[in-house]
Amino acid sequence: MINSQNISQKKIHYEQDQRGDPKQDSTCEFLKGILAGSNVEDASRSLKAISHPLRLKILCVLDNGEMSVQEILNTVGTTQSNVSQHLCLLKDKGIVRSRKEANRVFYSLDNETVKKILGSGEAVE
Repeated sequence: MINSQNISQKKIHYEQDQRGDPKQDSTCEFLKGILAGSNVEDASRSLKAISHPLRLKILCVLDNGEMSVQEILNTVGTTQSNVSQHLCLLKDKGIVRSRKEANRVFYSLDNETVKKILGSGEAVE
């Protein structure tokens, strides 16, 4: 679960606006918690992409390892078209990767931030 303590310590770079006042730019980098090492754009993109219930369910299934589209489909229980659309979005966002073997496509997790959110693998501190 994300809480304010997990993301409270962060490094923020400032630049000046036209009036000379400091303004926060988009290079904030999280130093602690599950988003450690992520910049704001990467963290936001990852969190937005996984916020849909079906995409989150797909990612939880893929947390167990590489699976074919048919295996994912059988596990999440929706249409192939729906699963394929969500997998395409996740792939475009760099969250999953795919490989083709004959006429089957296999997907696996490909994003360290998402792996940390799902609690898979070694958490880097």
